[in-house]
Amino acid sequence: MRKPIILLPGAGRAYDMGTMSAVFKADGDEANGAYSISEWWLEPYSKGPGAHSHPEDDIFYVLEGVMSFLVGDQWTDAPKGSFVLAPGGVTHDFENRTDVRAGALNISTPGNFEQHMPSIVEWFEKNPLGTTR
Repeated sequence: MRKPIILLPGAGRAYDMGTMSAVFKADGDEANGAYSISEWWLEPYSKGPGAHSHPEDDIFYVLEGVMSFLVGDQWTDAPKGSFVLAPGGVTHDFENRTDVRAGALNISTPGNFEQHMPSIVEWFEKNPLGTTR
């Protein structure tokens, strides 16, 4: 039987990628491999991970600020409270084009995404994020 998880604001496993950061709330065995839940935060005028695709669905709910999302070939500015679904296999990206910090809750399904974070952090250490200006 899995244990319940209760995390206070800001708690979780943090990953720093320069002007982008992530805090993982539940992944792997905690989620029985079914999903991965994390927060992604971008400082003002910060590029995101870059256009990419993968087999998992990526679901985003904007927590703060305005995040710009690429889904397929269309960019959309998504203010706080917006919901975005990038189905598996669809190219997607996100960035913050504003002068205030922005963040989104992300659910990736199926899960076990966090196992990739050490190599992602290492990649961004060698390839710092650009700006949207």
